This record gives sequence, structure tokens and C-alpha cells, in this order.
Amino acid sequence: MIKTFHEKLYNNKKKNKYLIKQIELACEIYNHCIALHKRYYRRYKKNLSLYTLQLHITFLKSLKKYIHWNSLNSQTIQELTERIDKGYKKFFDKENKRPPTFKKRKKYKSISFKQSGYKYLGRNRIKIGKKIYKFFYSCPIEGKIKKVTVKRDSLGDLYISIISEVDVEKSNQQTGNAAGFDFGLKNFLVSSEGEVIESPLPLKKSLKAIQKAGKELSRKKTGSSNRQRARLNLARKHKKVRNQRKDFHFKLARNLCLRYDYLFFESLTMKGMVKLWGRKVSDLGFSKFLVIVGWYCKKFSKTLYCIDKFYASSRICHKCGYKNEELSLKDRTWVCPHCKAELERDLNAAINIYKVGASTFGLDEVRLELIKHSLFDPGTPRT
Repeated sequence: MIKTFHEKLYNNKKKNKYLIKQIELACEIYNHCIALHKRYYRRYKKNLSLYTLQLHITFLKSLKKYIHWNSLNSQTIQELTERIDKGYKKFFDKENKRPPTFKKRKKYKSISFKQSGYKYLGRNRIKIGKKIYKFFYSCPIEGKIKKVTVKRDSLGDLYISIISEVDVEKSNQQTGNAAGFDFGLKNFLVSSEGEVIESPLPLKKSLKAIQKAGKELSRKKTGSSNRQRARLNLARKHKKVRNQRKDFHFKLARNLCLRYDYLFFESLTMKGMVKLWGRKVSDLGFSKFLVIVGWYCKKFSKTLYCIDKFYASSRICHKCGYKNEELSLKDRTWVCPHCKAELERDLNAAINIYKVGASTFGLDEVRLELIKHSLFDPGTPRT
């Protein structure tokens, strides 16, 4: 199992200055590679291959003009060219709307070391180049290290991400419980057991402070020290909102995975929901939450399943199966015309999601339903 340990480096100006120069040098090489791609495409009307690009960069490093590029680790440059090649392939395959573009040095974020250029010295010490760095130690680094990434955020703080391969033993803490969950705008989640989970909505609570900081930034003169301080103040508030949302997602996901062996959700088109309801959908961050739930399910040997997004979970009565075609979004409760049962919209949807998931895995004595369904790939989030 691949696991990522994400830790913050100590704020040491003398040592961190070396890493910042390495990131800015990587940005210089990155922009040069983008220029080569554009020039090659204008001349030959086709994409520059990865092998040709790497061969050309190796040749340039032998010239006097680009001799300073040798101070950057060769595998870091290799990973950089692979990143550009992947971006262009996604663009030509129409997965991305835009190709990779030029970046400013101040906004370039990270460099990676795959097999060389670093040495983990144990606990909270790592050697990068010829310097030893310390980071905040929150948990032991386990497994075989595969990749190390140094990343700079908008505040100028440096973080280190250590990707390692960990042998995870299957958990025997099986509860035998299963539940369906319905995502909503009024409540973050409603379970099939009737539990209502509300979101802290960190962006909504901090919106006035963010808007005030944005106005202060817009009033400052471009290039002044006051503008830089105002920019850092705004970035700090956005970072706090991200951390609050991430903390809520991880704690809730872990709690659910410890309580249930089977978790059933509904796959949703989040981009379409953002267009309809805007900022609140982004503040909830449901798609990122599902990725975190999937990662915890792998860790604790639990099952995550997402039913088809076109299944009418809110319109179908969970008691008799009647489908209410006239139900609108503003109707939070409705009475089934067939069995006269009074239904709460979100709870009814959660129970229907549970029934579909349970029938798929043959849990209890739920009747098998012939529906279209899709499995969800959880991916690997950062810890």
C-alpha cells in the first residue's frame, strides 16, 4: 500500500534558502522545456517526445551557458520533464482543456527526488543534497521510501512529502454493520440509520474576514512591502479554511470506517452541482471526502461502494417502491400516494442507497435490484 507522510520543515532561513533556489532553478528548466515544446510544435506540427526532450536537456547541461543546471539533481530534472510530457498527453487526449504553460518563479511549487538526492536519517531528520533538514514529527515514517517531494505553499513555508510503500495487515476489527449515506446541501450527510452529520462550513464562517483581507490587498500599491504583507495575510486565512475542512473530512471518514464494514454513497457530478449552487458545494468538499473515505477503507479492510448517480434515491418510497415523478428539490418531506407513509427526503434517499448497496453485496435479506451501478476508485490522499 502506498502511503504519503506530509510534514512541515522547520523555518531555517539559511538552510531553506538552498531549497528555494533549487525550486526556482527547476522553474527555469521547466519554462525552457515549455518553450522547446511550443517551438517544436510550430515547426513540425506534432508533440515533442519525452526521450528527445531529455536528451536535449542533457546536451544543454554540457554547455557553458547552462552549466548551472548541473546543481539540480538529474532525477529531479527527469521527473520535471515527465510531468510536462504527461500534461501535454492529457491535453492532446482532451482530458485537459489547456496545455502546460509558463510559470513564474515565485509561483512554482515543488521539486521531487525519486531514487537519489536524499537520505532519510530517522525520526525527523532528512538529508537533501549536502544539508540536513528537520521537520515537525507527527508520526513515524514507515515502509520503503519511493519518492520525496519538497513543496512550497503560498505563504512561503516548505513542506516535505515522503511517499513510501507500506505493508498493511488486514484489520480484524469487523463490526458487521452497513449503512447508506445521502449527501445534501442542508446537511453534509444523512445516514440510513437516521444520523444527521452537519458540516462546519469553514469558508462561510471565515468569508467576511477573507473579503476584508482581499479588499486590503487590492488597495495596496503593486510591488510594495505593504502589498506583500497583505497578500500573506489573505493566503494565511485561505490556508486556515483548507486545514479546517481537511481536519473535518479525515476525522469523520475515520469514524465512519471504524463503525461500519460497508459504506454506501451515491456518485454525484460535483462540477454540475457547483454551477447550480456555487460556493457552498465547494465549501462542503464532498468529492475530496470520498477519496479520504476510500483510503481509510483500504487501511481498515472495509468496503466503499457508490451507486449510480441516475438512480432516483429521493423519489422512490423506501417502504413500497412507489416513484414520485413530481417531487421537486424544495420538497423536504412528502407523503407517498400509494402507502400513505410520510417520508423525509434525505433519510428516504439514504435508506434507498443502503438497500441498493446491500442488495449488490447480498447483505441481510434485501431483494436484489437490477440497476446500473459503478464502483468508486478511492485513490490515495495525503495524510
